[in-house]
Amino acid sequence: MDQPTSRPTLTVLYDGACPLCRREIAHVQSLAHQGSALCFVDISATGDGSNDFAAERQTLLARFHVQREDGSRLSGAAAFVAMWARLPGWRWAARAAQFPGLLHLLEWAYRGFLYVRPTMQAMARRLEKAPASPLESAEPVTPGAQAALSTHMLRELRSDHAGETGAVMIYRGLAAVATWRRDAELLSFAKRHGATELEHLQLVETWLAPAHRSRLLGAWRIAGWLTGALPALAGPQAVYATIAAVETFVDRHYQQQIDHLKQHGGPESLLATLLTCQADEQAHRDEAAALASKPSSWMLRTWCAWVGTGSDTAVKLARRV
Repeated sequence: MDQPTSRPTLTVLYDGACPLCRREIAHVQSLAHQGSALCFVDISATGDGSNDFAAERQTLLARFHVQREDGSRLSGAAAFVAMWARLPGWRWAARAAQFPGLLHLLEWAYRGFLYVRPTMQAMARRLEKAPASPLESAEPVTPGAQAALSTHMLRELRSDHAGETGAVMIYRGLAAVATWRRDAELLSFAKRHGATELEHLQLVETWLAPAHRSRLLGAWRIAGWLTGALPALAGPQAVYATIAAVETFVDRHYQQQIDHLKQHGGPESLLATLLTCQADEQAHRDEAAALASKPSSWMLRTWCAWVGTGSDTAVKLARRV
């Protein structure tokens, strides 16, 4: 009988000193299995194989890289696509990247992210150093506590996690274009709101183990980045109208979960978490609506309606996948 051939190992070279990279790689490692043939090397550290890359460390830290068994490397969007091809739930994204022009678009998006990466890293580090909030310390969430949640709430939390992942990327896309256009006001707006959404994402992750998270997070990241970047290209009015539309939907989505917990019961700290997130989203909505002072054109109203419909579709899909 023929012996099964093993896949060539793909070595993922990541920056373990970057809080954004650590979170991303931790998620990837939770999805990878033995058949994925993925090897992870933290090139920011010394030892554990990282010394093999010491001479090129600064170059490798500047962009994301993967290395094939033959020593050849891919970087940027191409490296992500190669890694996605090894991961359950992400292979569709690797296949989609083969469509003409899409890899070029992903590379353009990645380069935009590199512009704002230092700012996002600084915000993430501040959040890591911040003392635990009362919501997190009052009732630590354990696997047993998550198991006590109803199937309905687990699905809702999965959609929350996907939504907050997309929200973080909305502001990263917005920040990338604002940086390119040298729009200080819009960049400040993106940084403030992006920091809050990252905090929401961390709160939701305390309730939802990696195994229960959506397998389409790659899609939510891409869609989120484009939802922020595209209106930013059209100008501040389009940005504020888009954010108001997104946050109007998110407010309703959180309210549905709050009503469910009040009617059917559940952990009090989860209810407090949802109420806190909802209040922040309402503040984002109201600020954006006030800044979008001019009446919207029919094209912008159509775009905002499409964004609302897309958000609703994404939530329904994230509940299941």
